[in-house]
Amino acid sequence: MPACGEMVAPAAPPAPPAPPGDAQRRSPICQFYSGATVLLTGGTGFMGKVLLQKLLRSCPDLEFIHLIIRTKKGKDPESRLDEVFQDALFDRMKEEVPKWRHKVRAVPGDCAEPGLGLSAADREMLVRDVTVLFHGAATVRFDEKLKKAVSINVVGTKQIFELARQMPKLKAMAHISTAYSHCPLHEIKEQFYDTPISHEKVMEMTDTLDDDTLDQITTKLLDKYPNTYVFTKALAEEVIKKECRDLPLVVFRPAIVVSTLADPVPGWIDNFYGPTGVGFGAGVGLLKTLHCDGQAVANIVPVDMAVNALIAATWDVACNPNVHDKLKNNNNNKDEKDASCVPIYNYVSCCDMPLTWNEFKEMNEKYGIPVPTVHCIWYYSFRLCNNRYIYLLQALFLHWLPALLMDSILFVSRNKPKMIKAYQKIHRFSNVITYFSTQHWDFTNQNVVDLWDRLSQEDKKMFDFDMKKLDWDKFFTNYILGCRVYVLKDDISTLPQARIRWRRFYWAHQIVKLACTILLLSLTWQVISFGKDLLLT
Repeated sequence: MPACGEMVAPAAPPAPPAPPGDAQRRSPICQFYSGATVLLTGGTGFMGKVLLQKLLRSCPDLEFIHLIIRTKKGKDPESRLDEVFQDALFDRMKEEVPKWRHKVRAVPGDCAEPGLGLSAADREMLVRDVTVLFHGAATVRFDEKLKKAVSINVVGTKQIFELARQMPKLKAMAHISTAYSHCPLHEIKEQFYDTPISHEKVMEMTDTLDDDTLDQITTKLLDKYPNTYVFTKALAEEVIKKECRDLPLVVFRPAIVVSTLADPVPGWIDNFYGPTGVGFGAGVGLLKTLHCDGQAVANIVPVDMAVNALIAATWDVACNPNVHDKLKNNNNNKDEKDASCVPIYNYVSCCDMPLTWNEFKEMNEKYGIPVPTVHCIWYYSFRLCNNRYIYLLQALFLHWLPALLMDSILFVSRNKPKMIKAYQKIHRFSNVITYFSTQHWDFTNQNVVDLWDRLSQEDKKMFDFDMKKLDWDKFFTNYILGCRVYVLKDDISTLPQARIRWRRFYWAHQIVKLACTILLLSLTWQVISFGKDLLLT
């Protein structure tokens, strides 16, 4: 860790690759998407936005993209889509493909509503025209109420497949799941697994039982699943397994998706979910300890590489039917009568380029400390603790007692206390992360490896997802800067000001540590002296 005052300048982000030009005409993947009419759900989400810009930029001969978007916070679907395109993520696309806006349309709808909330005219249009479908709509809140999680992640998925089955021109379809959809298992292959309860029974319960009753039985229903998100994702896969064997479909299971590596811009990200929240909390001086096994694998994947693999897998199911038939035979349990014939892709980093949580922490320190943010409230001091009881003790002294002290000062000075509330949010977030940061899983990803081997040289350049070549140092350089610029909205021009603030916090941190050490030694000496006095008397 560099000492205060020795912070080095951030590495310059690599220049984006040049526009593909003629490579698009030679690319089998681009040829497949040429003239395609795409339906995309979840297009306003993190991964959906990266997929949207990649299709428009790298497959410019694509005919049209429809996005099912719901009205939210008083904003209609078209307004929400216009806001999406204002993101810096789309700047490069706008330069390379000037005539793009007429190819994209927001279709009013909601995957949580009956019939997907589509009008009769829009449904007829989608059924008539769509040739490729990406289903990524989902609630990703881990603590979502079971009724809502089921309505979006399970019922919505079931309705999308019913719509897809009516599309005469459909060539390929992808369902975006998660690598942790069956996380109670510690060996996860590219195949379907049983769930502790059928999706039909869960759907029936959410339809008939009131919210209070559902809340009371949720824990029992989840069984060994840690939250409603992964549970309902597993149920969605069961829908596919039982009901969708007749569709040209792939199941894509990405691991923990974080920022872009380089495409279209280095380090782009728009949220603080998962490990990003850990890095942010520690970086601004709020998060001091986390219940985590440092030797466990973090299993993060760059979102641009995950999207490239998704696009390639969807192309593959349509253009390599012989390989698809082979995958059908390899991926499923032959002794199950209802086993689906759908290939599954586990897109993970743990097989080819594993990164432990200790290494994740070290990378954040290496590339984060030199580029502090003006939003920091204290100096960086962060540790991982695998023992829950020691972690709770650390949290008491490093989180709760300082928060109580600060709130007391704020209250006395007639300001609104806020630190206890902040740490309540932090610990709710930490409890979610703990399940995934204290366990070990063995994944297989042979289907992903074989898919990469089938790509042409042009496609390997344009749709790179080879995890074996990933440079973690390069990634974290971009990742840390991206979190600062794109999520915190803290431009790199504020770096000199942030470093001055950082140095002040550094010395304040040293003074506090010295004071605590002196206090501890003093208390220890008093205890020893008191003990001696007792012995003498």
